Amino acid sequence: MTEEDKNQLFTDCYEMLDIFSEYTTVQANGTFVVESVKPCIQQMCNYIIKEPLELQALNNFLDTTDFWTAPASTRFHGDFKGGLSLHSLMVIKQSLVFAKPVLENYFSSKGSEKISITAKDIFLAALCHDFCKTNFYGVEYRNVKDITGNWIKQPFFKSRSDNRNLGHGNESVLMMLKIFPSYIDNRMVLEAVSRHMGFSDLSESEKYNYSNFLENPLVILLQLADQTAANWIGA
Repeated sequence: MTEEDKNQLFTDCYEMLDIFSEYTTVQANGTFVVESVKPCIQQMCNYIIKEPLELQALNNFLDTTDFWTAPASTRFHGDFKGGLSLHSLMVIKQSLVFAKPVLENYFSSKGSEKISITAKDIFLAALCHDFCKTNFYGVEYRNVKDITGNWIKQPFFKSRSDNRNLGHGNESVLMMLKIFPSYIDNRMVLEAVSRHMGFSDLSESEKYNYSNFLENPLVILLQLADQTAANWIGA
Protein backbone atom coordinates (compact mmCIF):
# COMPACT_ATOMS: atom_id res chain seq x y z
CA MET A 1 0.00 0.00 0.00
CA THR A 2 1.16 3.52 -0.74
CA GLU A 3 1.30 6.17 1.96
CA GLU A 4 -1.65 7.82 0.23
CA ASP A 5 -3.64 4.58 0.49
CA LYS A 6 -2.80 4.27 4.18
CA ASN A 7 -3.78 7.88 4.85
CA GLN A 8 -7.11 7.34 3.09
CA LEU A 9 -7.68 4.15 5.08
CA PHE A 10 -7.22 5.88 8.42
CA THR A 11 -9.11 9.01 7.33
CA ASP A 12 -12.14 6.88 6.44
CA CYS A 13 -11.89 5.06 9.77
CA TYR A 14 -11.89 8.35 11.66
CA GLU A 15 -14.81 9.66 9.60
CA MET A 16 -16.89 6.63 10.57
CA LEU A 17 -15.87 6.99 14.20
CA ASP A 18 -17.12 10.58 14.00
CA ILE A 19 -20.44 9.20 12.76
CA PHE A 20 -20.51 6.80 15.71
CA SER A 21 -19.86 9.70 18.08
CA GLU A 22 -22.90 11.54 16.73
CA TYR A 23 -25.13 8.85 18.22
CA THR A 24 -25.20 8.22 21.96
CA THR A 25 -25.47 4.46 21.57
CA VAL A 26 -23.30 3.87 24.64
CA GLN A 27 -24.20 6.03 27.63
CA ALA A 28 -21.69 7.26 30.21
CA ASN A 29 -23.05 4.72 32.70
CA GLY A 30 -22.45 1.84 30.26
CA THR A 31 -26.08 1.36 29.21
CA PHE A 32 -27.14 1.24 25.57
CA VAL A 33 -29.64 3.12 23.44
CA VAL A 34 -30.67 0.41 21.00
CA GLU A 35 -32.87 2.84 19.04
CA SER A 36 -29.79 4.72 17.82
CA VAL A 37 -28.13 1.63 16.34
CA LYS A 38 -30.02 1.52 13.05
CA PRO A 39 -29.53 5.17 12.01
CA CYS A 40 -25.87 4.99 13.00
CA ILE A 41 -25.17 1.90 10.90
CA GLN A 42 -27.19 3.31 8.00
CA GLN A 43 -25.19 6.54 8.00
CA MET A 44 -21.93 4.59 8.08
CA CYS A 45 -23.12 2.48 5.15
CA ASN A 46 -24.02 5.58 3.17
CA TYR A 47 -20.56 7.00 3.82
CA ILE A 48 -18.36 4.01 2.98
CA ILE A 49 -20.33 2.08 0.33
CA LYS A 50 -20.13 4.00 -2.93
CA GLU A 51 -21.73 1.45 -5.26
CA PRO A 52 -25.53 2.07 -5.37
CA LEU A 53 -26.42 -1.56 -6.16
CA GLU A 54 -24.32 -2.85 -3.26
CA LEU A 55 -25.90 -0.36 -0.89
CA GLN A 56 -29.38 -1.30 -2.08
CA ALA A 57 -28.66 -5.02 -1.72
CA LEU A 58 -27.34 -4.49 1.81
CA ASN A 59 -30.32 -2.39 2.87
CA ASN A 60 -32.68 -5.01 1.44
CA PHE A 61 -30.97 -7.71 3.49
CA LEU A 62 -30.96 -5.71 6.71
CA ASP A 63 -34.61 -4.72 6.37
CA THR A 64 -36.05 -8.05 5.18
CA THR A 65 -34.32 -10.20 7.81
CA ASP A 66 -34.57 -9.74 11.58
CA PHE A 67 -31.09 -8.16 11.77
CA TRP A 68 -32.41 -5.09 13.60
CA THR A 69 -34.44 -7.05 16.17
CA ALA A 70 -32.68 -10.40 16.63
CA PRO A 71 -30.58 -11.18 19.71
CA ALA A 72 -26.84 -11.77 19.40
CA SER A 73 -27.14 -14.96 21.47
CA THR A 74 -29.58 -16.76 23.76
CA ARG A 75 -27.61 -16.49 27.01
CA PHE A 76 -24.35 -14.59 26.47
CA HIS A 77 -23.73 -11.08 25.13
CA GLY A 78 -26.62 -9.31 23.44
CA ASP A 79 -29.24 -11.82 24.57
CA PHE A 80 -32.10 -9.36 24.07
CA LYS A 81 -34.15 -7.84 21.27
CA GLY A 82 -31.86 -5.78 19.04
CA GLY A 83 -28.75 -7.39 20.50
CA LEU A 84 -27.42 -8.56 17.13
CA SER A 85 -27.40 -5.12 15.52
CA LEU A 86 -26.00 -3.55 18.71
CA HIS A 87 -23.19 -6.10 18.87
CA SER A 88 -22.44 -5.61 15.18
CA LEU A 89 -22.17 -1.84 15.67
CA MET A 90 -19.87 -2.28 18.66
CA VAL A 91 -17.63 -4.61 16.64
CA ILE A 92 -17.55 -2.01 13.86
CA LYS A 93 -16.61 0.66 16.37
CA GLN A 94 -13.88 -1.45 17.98
CA SER A 95 -12.49 -2.40 14.57
CA LEU A 96 -12.22 1.27 13.63
CA VAL A 97 -10.64 2.20 16.97
CA PHE A 98 -8.01 -0.54 16.75
CA ALA A 99 -7.37 -0.15 13.01
CA LYS A 100 -4.57 2.42 13.23
CA PRO A 101 -2.47 0.89 16.06
CA VAL A 102 -2.90 -2.67 14.79
CA LEU A 103 -2.30 -1.94 11.12
CA GLU A 104 0.54 0.52 11.63
CA ASN A 105 2.26 -2.18 13.64
CA TYR A 106 1.52 -4.70 10.90
CA PHE A 107 2.81 -2.41 8.14
CA SER A 108 6.23 -2.49 9.78
CA SER A 109 6.39 -6.29 9.50
CA LYS A 110 7.97 -8.42 6.81
CA GLY A 111 5.72 -9.09 3.81
CA SER A 112 3.18 -6.42 4.65
CA GLU A 113 3.84 -4.65 1.34
CA LYS A 114 1.85 -7.40 -0.39
CA ILE A 115 -1.32 -6.55 1.51
CA SER A 116 -3.92 -3.98 0.50
CA ILE A 117 -6.78 -3.09 2.83
CA THR A 118 -9.43 -0.37 2.90
CA ALA A 119 -11.75 1.04 5.54
CA LYS A 120 -14.62 -0.49 3.58
CA ASP A 121 -13.01 -3.92 4.04
CA ILE A 122 -12.80 -3.35 7.79
CA PHE A 123 -16.36 -2.06 7.99
CA LEU A 124 -17.91 -4.89 5.98
CA ALA A 125 -16.00 -7.61 7.83
CA ALA A 126 -17.29 -6.23 11.13
CA LEU A 127 -20.85 -5.63 9.93
CA CYS A 128 -21.20 -9.03 8.25
CA HIS A 129 -19.34 -11.25 10.71
CA ASP A 130 -22.53 -12.42 12.48
CA PHE A 131 -24.97 -12.34 9.57
CA CYS A 132 -25.45 -16.08 10.20
CA LYS A 133 -27.51 -15.13 13.27
CA THR A 134 -30.23 -13.45 11.23
CA ASN A 135 -33.44 -15.50 11.17
CA PHE A 136 -31.65 -17.98 13.43
CA TYR A 137 -33.56 -17.49 16.68
CA GLY A 138 -37.24 -17.89 17.44
CA VAL A 139 -39.34 -16.76 20.38
CA GLU A 140 -40.84 -19.38 22.70
CA TYR A 141 -42.60 -19.10 26.05
CA ARG A 142 -42.14 -20.71 29.46
CA ASN A 143 -44.21 -20.53 32.63
CA VAL A 144 -42.68 -18.50 35.46
CA LYS A 145 -44.03 -16.93 38.62
CA ASP A 146 -44.24 -13.15 38.85
CA ILE A 147 -43.48 -11.15 42.01
CA THR A 148 -47.00 -11.85 43.30
CA GLY A 149 -46.63 -15.61 42.89
CA ASN A 150 -48.90 -15.89 39.86
CA TRP A 151 -47.88 -17.99 36.88
CA ILE A 152 -47.26 -16.04 33.68
CA LYS A 153 -45.86 -16.90 30.26
CA GLN A 154 -42.43 -15.34 29.75
CA PRO A 155 -40.91 -15.09 26.25
CA PHE A 156 -37.35 -16.24 25.59
CA PHE A 157 -35.13 -16.69 22.54
CA LYS A 158 -34.22 -20.16 21.33
CA SER A 159 -32.39 -21.43 18.25
CA ARG A 160 -34.82 -22.61 15.59
CA SER A 161 -34.95 -26.39 15.23
CA ASP A 162 -34.97 -26.22 11.41
CA ASN A 163 -31.70 -24.29 11.08
CA ARG A 164 -29.18 -25.36 8.45
CA ASN A 165 -25.74 -23.93 9.10
CA LEU A 166 -22.35 -24.56 7.49
CA GLY A 167 -20.50 -23.16 10.47
CA HIS A 168 -20.71 -19.82 12.23
CA GLY A 169 -18.12 -17.88 10.23
CA ASN A 170 -18.57 -19.72 6.94
CA GLU A 171 -22.33 -19.21 6.93
CA SER A 172 -21.78 -15.47 7.36
CA VAL A 173 -19.34 -15.51 4.44
CA LEU A 174 -21.96 -17.07 2.18
CA MET A 175 -24.56 -14.51 3.19
CA MET A 176 -22.11 -11.66 2.68
CA LEU A 177 -21.22 -12.84 -0.82
CA LYS A 178 -24.87 -12.84 -1.86
CA ILE A 179 -24.91 -9.13 -1.08
CA PHE A 180 -21.37 -8.28 -2.18
CA PRO A 181 -20.42 -10.68 -5.00
CA SER A 182 -17.53 -8.37 -5.88
CA TYR A 183 -15.81 -9.69 -2.72
CA ILE A 184 -15.59 -13.25 -4.03
CA ASP A 185 -11.81 -12.92 -4.50
CA ASN A 186 -11.13 -10.74 -1.47
CA ARG A 187 -9.42 -13.30 0.71
CA MET A 188 -8.60 -10.72 3.38
CA VAL A 189 -12.23 -10.05 4.21
CA LEU A 190 -13.52 -13.59 3.64
CA GLU A 191 -10.87 -15.07 5.92
CA ALA A 192 -11.58 -12.48 8.61
CA VAL A 193 -15.31 -13.27 8.67
CA SER A 194 -14.75 -17.02 8.42
CA ARG A 195 -12.16 -17.14 11.21
CA HIS A 196 -13.40 -14.35 13.48
CA MET A 197 -14.03 -16.78 16.36
CA GLY A 198 -10.53 -18.22 16.31
CA PHE A 199 -10.27 -21.91 17.22
CA SER A 200 -13.68 -22.11 18.86
CA ASP A 201 -15.62 -22.54 15.60
CA LEU A 202 -13.30 -24.87 13.69
CA SER A 203 -13.36 -28.56 12.92
CA GLU A 204 -10.20 -30.60 13.52
CA SER A 205 -9.29 -30.42 9.83
CA GLU A 206 -9.80 -26.64 9.77
CA LYS A 207 -7.42 -26.21 12.69
CA TYR A 208 -4.61 -27.61 10.55
CA ASN A 209 -2.37 -24.74 9.41
CA TYR A 210 -4.67 -22.28 11.21
CA SER A 211 -1.62 -20.10 11.93
CA ASN A 212 -1.50 -19.23 8.22
CA PHE A 213 -4.68 -17.21 8.66
CA LEU A 214 -2.99 -15.13 11.34
CA GLU A 215 -0.76 -13.66 8.64
CA ASN A 216 -3.89 -11.75 7.62
CA PRO A 217 -4.07 -8.61 9.79
CA LEU A 218 -7.83 -8.31 9.26
CA VAL A 219 -8.29 -11.72 10.93
CA ILE A 220 -6.47 -10.42 14.01
CA LEU A 221 -8.30 -7.08 13.93
CA LEU A 222 -11.77 -8.63 13.72
CA GLN A 223 -11.07 -11.18 16.45
CA LEU A 224 -9.84 -8.39 18.72
CA ALA A 225 -12.86 -6.22 17.95
CA ASP A 226 -15.34 -9.06 18.46
CA GLN A 227 -13.88 -10.13 21.80
CA THR A 228 -13.54 -6.62 23.21
CA ALA A 229 -17.04 -5.63 22.11
CA ALA A 230 -18.49 -8.64 23.93
CA ASN A 231 -16.27 -8.66 27.01
CA TRP A 232 -15.18 -5.05 27.55
CA ILE A 233 -18.23 -3.15 26.31
CA GLY A 234 -20.71 -5.91 27.09
CA ALA A 235 -22.50 -5.92 23.74
